[in-house]
Amino acid sequence: MAEVRLVVQSDDFGMCHAVNAGTVQAFREGIVTQVSTMAACPWFTEAAALAREFSIPVGVHQTLTCEWDNLRWRPVTDGASLVGEDGTFRRTVAEAAAGISHDDAVQELSAQAAKFAAEGLTPEYLDFHMGSSVPSAYDEVSTALGKPFIYGPDWSSRFASIEILSDRDAADKKPWMLAYLDALTPGVHLLVTHCAAADPELAALHRPGSDTYRWAEEYRLSDQAIVLDPEIHQSIKNRGFELTTVQAAFAS
Repeated sequence: MAEVRLVVQSDDFGMCHAVNAGTVQAFREGIVTQVSTMAACPWFTEAAALAREFSIPVGVHQTLTCEWDNLRWRPVTDGASLVGEDGTFRRTVAEAAAGISHDDAVQELSAQAAKFAAEGLTPEYLDFHMGSSVPSAYDEVSTALGKPFIYGPDWSSRFASIEILSDRDAADKKPWMLAYLDALTPGVHLLVTHCAAADPELAALHRPGSDTYRWAEEYRLSDQAIVLDPEIHQSIKNRGFELTTVQAAFAS
């Protein structure tokens, strides 16, 4: 077993077609090893079909928020506390945390996980979209499902490190990534990315000047370039690092 094991995760699978297409390429041709998938989003059915077709390891990207201006999604359930005035999820973690009840959150997140089973998928882990809105609900749902909640206090402490590639300037990502790989110590490391294919759909997610501007297109396309970069892949190979998933890394 390699001393350094690296889990490269791509988030938001199912959000839109551009994300789905880019994520599949990142998994098949790049270094992505597992994919966090959003059951409440409009392109989940396509994501589920792609996951089945290409045997992509998936986790439940537990979703209680929707950050975009022009792409708005609703809960799977009808909990009144889950939504804002427009009937869709709230835009920020802070707003969701202030408004969502524990019971509504548990019902919603349980229903999101059930959608995976309905599509013939078995999620390997759970995490969350954007941040922790209702911490007690994540713990309850993961316990009921018997799956690791990888951002919870127990599971997050098992990683030697957890880093996010995405929210960095595009020009800085490759130097940062090479330095990151060079500094990895023995253990299991988690690197979170947000991949997408180049498509006008991404720019249409938001209004100009929106707070989510860089997350819609810039961060995703530059992440895509990094996970597909041959030099990055060769650097991992040269160091003898093992690309793996959470389930495989902690199986023993």
